[in-house]
Amino acid sequence: MLLVIHAVQCSARLLLYVKLGTMEQLIIRGGRPLQGDVMISGAKNAALPIITASILAPGVHQITNVPELRDVVTMGRLIGNMGGLTGYREGIMTLDTGRLRTPEAPYELVKTMRAAVLVLGPLVARFGKARVSLPGGCAIGGRPIDQHIKGLEKMGAKITLEGGYVIAKAKRLKGARIYFDMPTVTGTENIMMAATLAKGTTLIENAAREPEVKDLIDCLIAMGAKIKGAGESTIEITGVDSLVPMANYAVIPDRIETGTFMAIAGACGGDITIKNCRIDHMDAIIMKLKDAGVRFDETKKGLRVRGPKHLQAGTVTTMPYPGFPTDMQAQFMSLMALARGTSIIHESIFENRFMHVAELCRMGANISIDGGTATVKGVERLTGAPVMATDLRASASLIVAALCAKGESTIQRIYHLDRGYERIDEKLKKLGADIKRVME
Repeated sequence: MLLVIHAVQCSARLLLYVKLGTMEQLIIRGGRPLQGDVMISGAKNAALPIITASILAPGVHQITNVPELRDVVTMGRLIGNMGGLTGYREGIMTLDTGRLRTPEAPYELVKTMRAAVLVLGPLVARFGKARVSLPGGCAIGGRPIDQHIKGLEKMGAKITLEGGYVIAKAKRLKGARIYFDMPTVTGTENIMMAATLAKGTTLIENAAREPEVKDLIDCLIAMGAKIKGAGESTIEITGVDSLVPMANYAVIPDRIETGTFMAIAGACGGDITIKNCRIDHMDAIIMKLKDAGVRFDETKKGLRVRGPKHLQAGTVTTMPYPGFPTDMQAQFMSLMALARGTSIIHESIFENRFMHVAELCRMGANISIDGGTATVKGVERLTGAPVMATDLRASASLIVAALCAKGESTIQRIYHLDRGYERIDEKLKKLGADIKRVME
């Protein structure tokens, strides 16, 4: 039975936060080695576009392995605001998009979540029109949607910008050849979803290759889409007249959560077995962590990760997949803050993604910034301190640092954390961490 709600049914704590804006913080006493098993949740960055793909096919959809996250709640509210029905229970999300009547994504829902722009392509494809607020999300630099707009215009949509909204209209989109100036994950996903119902064939060149993009492609194919090139830089989509609702489609495990727990094990000298992870999605991260001295062993239970007695400094440059992900840069920096020697970290994706540096320095890290490059001189130890999270992955980097620091740390503004990590404090407690969530 479907639950008629504008927010996904979830834990009382998370739902209370979403409704009332409850402000919480984490208190962590570091220095404890972490041991045990941890189960990785479904990938936020795969679940959100898959949820929006439900717009393309009127009817009842069911998605499994959906993480209980603030952004998932927001996306559920967005579907509900359009007239749909949404329900959530124990990782299973049900959506009835047959009753969608309002092809609009209002500012009050979009402002906190950049992924909300992913409704643009599906809405234009299904309704021939859309009104979507310009997106928000983490303040980590400019992430324009000009590539999305140019792609839709090439497919025949008329686009105008009015009062902070993107207004798109098209009787029926037409296939086109679209080249992205640089790989864009949400741009690739938006155009790809729009193209599934377009007339003719669409060719996307220089497309994003992230596993989350491939997961969306696999989902769309299961719904009846005709797509070639999953996981490649060129994707070909031949439009069809209609798609069918998805049935029990399982979201892939979250590779960034996986990488975060790898960094935690490495920094704390821990011995953690990571379950439900896709090792084939982790090549660049594992390679860099191995260089730092972190040990990996595949076992029947999962991937065993052990931290070394002494971490070794390294160099990393963030790149689109299959390169080292920008979403792991902050966590890797926390690791390198304790490494022997000097590490160099180049951030090539977002210009403002070093905002966690000042907070790490409050804990005793020795880090200097020059443009898009951070120089990290390893120190013997970090010291607990009150710090403030500035974005989602910065939150994770401060947790990594706090877990191995001497003394107590307080991490404020953890609402960022709840956008991308499912119950991470509870998972860490099971590994032996001294961590508690309290009201600010």
